[in-house]
Amino acid sequence: MKINSNIQALVAQNVLRTNEEKNSASTEKLSSGFKLNHAKDSPAGMAISNRMHAQIRSLYKAKDNASNAVNVVQTADGALGEVHNMLQRMNELCIKSSTGTLTSSDREAIQKEVDALRKEIERIAKDTEYNTQNLLGGYQEMKGYTDKADVKVAYYDADFPMGDYKLDLSDTDNPVLKVLSGDPPTEKDVGGLKNIDADNGRCTAVMEDGSKLIVSYDEANPPADVKLDITGIGGMKIQVGSASGQEIRLVIPKMYPENIGIEDVDVRTEEGAKRAIEDIAAAIEYVSSARSTLGAYQNRLETTVSSLSESVENLEGSYSTIKDIDMAEEMVEYTKLQVLVQAGTSMLAQANEQPQQALQLLQ
Repeated sequence: MKINSNIQALVAQNVLRTNEEKNSASTEKLSSGFKLNHAKDSPAGMAISNRMHAQIRSLYKAKDNASNAVNVVQTADGALGEVHNMLQRMNELCIKSSTGTLTSSDREAIQKEVDALRKEIERIAKDTEYNTQNLLGGYQEMKGYTDKADVKVAYYDADFPMGDYKLDLSDTDNPVLKVLSGDPPTEKDVGGLKNIDADNGRCTAVMEDGSKLIVSYDEANPPADVKLDITGIGGMKIQVGSASGQEIRLVIPKMYPENIGIEDVDVRTEEGAKRAIEDIAAAIEYVSSARSTLGAYQNRLETTVSSLSESVENLEGSYSTIKDIDMAEEMVEYTKLQVLVQAGTSMLAQANEQPQQALQLLQ
């Protein structure tokens, strides 16, 4: 029997301290709802869960970006719907003015309405905005350049192959588009080119994947050997992922009257009205094509929103498995530790009483 070293009390104290630490950790887990509160709980699990949590939060923002982009597309399409209606009205007026039963004063009155509609189309293109960003004024279209002042890159899709091209419109019945490559540049056939045609001052090249390149030119003076620089710069980039480069580019063509081919609509003569019918028809086709592209964008963006929601849901499940605590399981552990702490406290008290038994030997 020893009084200076109470081994039983030391054992009870060590066990009690261990159980109290475990009980404290269990209390923290139950209070926070997390299985991992400190890196020491699981170094690998903490690193994985933090990385996964960052990805989840990024995907939530990416989903918001895609949802906002849907609103952008709907805003642009709504404005183009009104442009479409006005073009239809201009078409009606052109047909009306082309009949021989009207007088000059009648056609002058019709011209005033045509001019007003054209100005309104220009105003819509100028003023249609989303978050102060102009949508129809050409700021959201891909940028392209030519080496001739009277030839413009009117539009091209983001999926159209980027690079340098040479366009020959000397024979508008048989336009030729070649890609320039190498140094010095050499002409090669455009791979994947499905069709190219020129009509009404516009040359349209269509790839097999449906992407388009539209070049405007002076119909009275078709150019030859025009060099095109398709830069791949422009459009509204929508970040739809958690990593750099995971984006969708929205390309919205410029909708000013000169771009859709109605800047010179003159119905004051019967011949002019008949020519205007063709111009308006081409403009309607141009706007319809743009709206069709916007519809495709919206479908793609809505699919992206759904896909991101699914990804977030799955990642949240994985994150919860690593990070979150099973409350029922932890409550069982917590209850056991409480009993052990109470038992340890009782045993420590009894162990501290044992040295007092030595006093009985002194009596």
